Amino acid sequence: MSAVKTYKLSDLDTWDFKGTALAVLGHPIEHSVSPLMHNAALAEMARHDPRFASWKYFRFDIAPDDLPAALEKFHACGFQGLNLTVPHKVIALSLPEVSVTPAAKPIGAVNTLLRTTHGWTGHNTDGYGLTTGIGESLPRDLQNSHVILIGAGGAARGAAVESLRKACASLWIANRTSANLERLFAQIAPLAGQIPLNGFDPATPPFNLPPNAVVINATSAGLKPTDLPPIDLKALPRPCAVYDMIYNPPETPLLAQARALGIPAANGLSMLVHQGACALEIWSGTTVPVDAMRDAVHSAMKLNA
Repeated sequence: MSAVKTYKLSDLDTWDFKGTALAVLGHPIEHSVSPLMHNAALAEMARHDPRFASWKYFRFDIAPDDLPAALEKFHACGFQGLNLTVPHKVIALSLPEVSVTPAAKPIGAVNTLLRTTHGWTGHNTDGYGLTTGIGESLPRDLQNSHVILIGAGGAARGAAVESLRKACASLWIANRTSANLERLFAQIAPLAGQIPLNGFDPATPPFNLPPNAVVINATSAGLKPTDLPPIDLKALPRPCAVYDMIYNPPETPLLAQARALGIPAANGLSMLVHQGACALEIWSGTTVPVDAMRDAVHSAMKLNA
């Protein structure tokens, strides 16, 4: 990842790239492997369609307060599309130059912006990435599955909305802070219909949790080597699968416990690939080579292991 340059907002003042530019915006952003993933796909696409030979994906560190000015500058510089990561996914919702798609509004965040004549259209490809990643890595289908979701933040909201859209059998959300849990339930309840919604403290799982559930970690617990698992899998009726949205490190304490118990488990690398592929399809209007993106991400992770 060290070979990928990280640009700043000031670099747009002298921007002279002549091709079709794409970028990921975050703060911090140095850890992002998105440029390697997308540029690998663009190189493969250019082999079959010369239009994409001039496309390139960049990485920008943009402070939260600078996002409004940055979006104006990216638009003026002719960028075709942008990915947004922490903390910009939620901030972008309130900006007048971003028109949020109906599908993204219930999620409360956008991670993909497509250039329009006067601004940007905001999409969210994280839900597609999650369900496609789970289907590929485990493989499991959220439809008719019981889901135990850990966390009540922005990532959890996206996972909850996607689980309900896929018609899961029930949705159980574990979070230590009851106020955050209640806030999330208020946001997603209109989407639930007849699907049962339940919440609990992960430190004291209830006795009536469903067996054979898909457990999804949407918290940051596991990013540090000293982190404890966000929930004790031994305290749950045996899950059928565990998916951790964290992909770096590739083996979190939750995943290590799942493997020790013989439970199928996977990290969030497949989600990263498929949400990125969906974004690139939105920008390019064509099918993209997912295999090239997956290979690039796996190579990058091995180099930085």
